[in-house]
Amino acid sequence: MENQEVHTRITPASAADAGALADLFIGHITAHPEYISHGEIQMGVGKVSVQDGSFITRPATDAREKWMKYILDMMNNDSIAAVWKAVDDQGTLMGFCAADIEMAGGAPFGMVGDVLVNPQCRAGGVGSTLLQTAIDWLHAKGIHDIFLESGKDNHNAHRFFEKRGFVHVSEMYKLMV
Repeated sequence: MENQEVHTRITPASAADAGALADLFIGHITAHPEYISHGEIQMGVGKVSVQDGSFITRPATDAREKWMKYILDMMNNDSIAAVWKAVDDQGTLMGFCAADIEMAGGAPFGMVGDVLVNPQCRAGGVGSTLLQTAIDWLHAKGIHDIFLESGKDNHNAHRFFEKRGFVHVSEMYKLMV
C-alpha cells in the first residue's frame, strides 16, 4: 500500500468543537495520567494522592465538566486566549492547543495551557505546528515571555518542548496533608 500524505489544517476551535476536544483530552489523561499537571489539579480536572511514597495523578470524576468550563472560557475570551484544532483532509480531529495571556506580575506573559495530539497522529509535525501557532499568536499580541506546564512524569512532552527551545525553570509542589 502506498503511503498517502496527510494534510493538516490548523484552525481556531469553536464552542461546537468543545465536546470533541474534551473527548480527546479526557481520553488522554485517563490513559496517560502523567499528562496531568498542576494546572489540571488546581482547576479540579485532576486529582492527586500519594501511595507508598509515589505521587499518583488521575482524572477527577467530574473532569469532563470542569475541563469543558475551562476550554469554553478560553474560547469566550478571544482577546486574551485562543484555542486551535488540527484536522486532516477528512476533518478528523488530530489534536489541539490552547494559549492565553496572563496579567499577573510585572508584565503580561504567555501561557501555553495544552498541546495535545491524538497518539495515532504523532510524529507527523502536528504538535510542532500547533505549538508554533500558539507562539506566533502570542508574538502577534506583543507577548514574548512564554511559559508552559507539563505533568512531572510526562517525559516525552518534556523532550518535545525542550527541542523547541523551552527550558525547565522551576518545580511546583503541593501540600499533601
